[in-house]
This record gives sequence, structure tokens and C-alpha cells, in this order.
Amino acid sequence: MLTLRQLFLNNNAQTTHFPLLLEFERAEGVYMYDSEGKAYTDLISGIGVSNLGHSNPKVVQAVKDQVDKYMHLMVYGEYVQTPQVRFAEKLVSILPKTLNSVYFTNSGSEALEGALKLAKRFTGRQQIVAFKGSYHGSTHGALSVMGNEEYKQAYRPLLPGVNFMSLNNLPDLELITEQTACVILETIQGEAGIRVPDVAYMQALRKRCTDVGALLILDEIQAAFGRTGKLFGFEHFNIVPDILLLAKALGGGMPVGAFVSSAAMMSAFKENPILGHITTFGGHPVCCAAGLAALEVLLGENLIDGVAEKEAIIREHLVHPAVKQIRGKGLMLAAEFESFELNKKIIDTCIENGVITDWFLHCSNSMRLAPPLIITNEQLINACNIITQAIDFHTDSLQ
Repeated sequence: MLTLRQLFLNNNAQTTHFPLLLEFERAEGVYMYDSEGKAYTDLISGIGVSNLGHSNPKVVQAVKDQVDKYMHLMVYGEYVQTPQVRFAEKLVSILPKTLNSVYFTNSGSEALEGALKLAKRFTGRQQIVAFKGSYHGSTHGALSVMGNEEYKQAYRPLLPGVNFMSLNNLPDLELITEQTACVILETIQGEAGIRVPDVAYMQALRKRCTDVGALLILDEIQAAFGRTGKLFGFEHFNIVPDILLLAKALGGGMPVGAFVSSAAMMSAFKENPILGHITTFGGHPVCCAAGLAALEVLLGENLIDGVAEKEAIIREHLVHPAVKQIRGKGLMLAAEFESFELNKKIIDTCIENGVITDWFLHCSNSMRLAPPLIITNEQLINACNIITQAIDFHTDSLQ
């Protein structure tokens, strides 16, 4: 009889020749447990999803309660469904007043696709400006605004009319013109290895978009919901986007994304043509119930208040000659090593010793450090010690 691992390799589509093949039976808090009961500290939150850790009881209960009422009823936007309404109401209540209309999708990539359509439809323009090193998903529109040719060259032709700028390069702002429909930027670049823009640059970018009538789309799919030490990443820069992208932690572990704009902009989808953007499962009631519960836990338990202290613990306990630098904000950090080869060896040893981390798509010599916001100081110090021991193991022979 084939094992579950063999069935996975036989029947599930693979994305690399070397999957990790870790087999987990349950997850709770910051830990995931394999079939033998071994605990692994999740230091990457499922790539920015599990801000509350795993199996938060209030989120789990919200899912169970909603399943008992109803699941899918109709394509998005036709019926008044309580979970969608209450979730949108809560999101709008914590966002700037110009971001008052929520369109729920299934994922971050779908949120990006809807936002690009909205920008073109509202402005009547076709050109898009994106950033080198950016990552916004794997669909064709998302690939079109990805700033890494290696990952997109096999799928051309992509969307025309996309230009790329360098982060923090003020002269590049001239690429934003009266023909530009939108500028799309991760508020803090994720897969580039956690690159934080300068405050002055972000404010100049916001002004340039306003001056020429281009919409500013900020992708907070990784950065939102306390990950950076603030509820939303754009709060670090004292700016407000025209369109905001959300996903990952938005659903509390369930699949949901959203793009948020003003009601006036979103109305562009109502005519010429009607039903200008459609999704069948976007805003699934079970996912929205989970997302609302997760947001209430995040706010009600003041989890964001402890993020800065935990960032300081990581920076204090990951001091090592092999660590070139630690970049980022809050619990959205990257530890840089001299090469991918060294980074990968350290990561593999960490996993063997019960700490899950990984590298970045566009910055393979850096290690991702993005634990759940609920991680305790003791758990974090223990994880840092395991990482440091792994670094020592692979660098002692080099010193």
C-alpha cells in the first residue's frame, strides 16, 4: 500500500523537484506537529498567513458556526450575506475614510487582478508602473507587474504597457505620467528580501501619483494586520493608497483576499459593462466569518503592541559574523548571508532541529523571519538559538 508521501508525489502537482515532504498531522499556536509527534516552530507563519498562529479557538469556532448556517449561496455581490457584510464593515472601520468599499476575492493574486482592472477602468488609461524586485502573485496580470524576469520570461507575452522603477530612486518618478493608470508597489517589498522604502520616497511617490492623476495601489498582502508593528504598513509612511490589496493574514488561515478603494472608484464596475468584475467564490461566507473573527482577536488582544519588542529580540539574538544584516520592520524580517548555498544549509539544519524557515524568491541568500504575532519571547529566543547553532555548525569550518 502506498504511503501518503508517495501518493502526494504521484498525484499532487509538484512545483519543484525537491519538495520538503514534511508531513504534519496537526498545528496549534506557533507549533506544527508531524506524524511522530515532533513539534516544529513555524517561524514563517505559512508565508505571512498565520499571524494568530494555528488553530486559534475563536477563528475555529467562527468557521464551525458558519458551516452550520450556510456555505456557498451565489456568486459574489448578489445576495446580502452576513459574514461578508460584517467583515467589510469591520475593515472599513479601521481604514482611512477614502478606503470605504471592499471587494472580496479568493486570493491575493485575484485581488491584484481586480485592482489593475479597476485602475484602467476608472482612469481610462492603459499604462502601468511597477517596481524592480516586486512580487504580486503568479497569475498573468501579476506576472506582468513582477519585477524579476527569471520568473516571468517563460510565460510571455504578458500585459503590454508596463514600465519598471527602482525603489527609493527619485528620478524614476518621472516615469509616472498623465498616461499612467496606476503605480503598484508592495508597501514593504517581500520576496525581494524585505526592502523598506524611505519615508521621503513614499511621500514623493504619493505626491507624483496625485499630481498626474495616476492611482497608487499598495500591495499589503504580506505587510498588513500587524506584521510590521502597525495595523497597516502604509501607516509607517503617513500616506494613503487609492487602492489597497489584502490577503494572507486577512482570512485567519482561510483563503480570502480583497482590494479596497473608494465607493466612487468601485462604482466603475457597475456599467459599461455591468458586472465589470466577477468572482464565484470570492468572499466565501466561511472565509469571511474566519477573517472577521481573526481581526477581532488581533485587535481585542492587542497583539500588535508586542511586535516591536519581538523584533528587538530577533535583532539582539541573531548577532553573528555570518549574518550580514537584518532588514525589515516588526516581524517581517530578512537575515542576509553571503550566499544561497550557505543560507540553504542553515535553513535545512534549522528544519531538522524543529524550526521552520525559508529563503526569498528574489533574494535567495536571505532567510525569512516572520513568526506568528502570538509567539512568546521565550519561544522566539529558543528559535533564534537554534538558528545560531545552525549558523555555527555550517560556518565553524570556514573561520
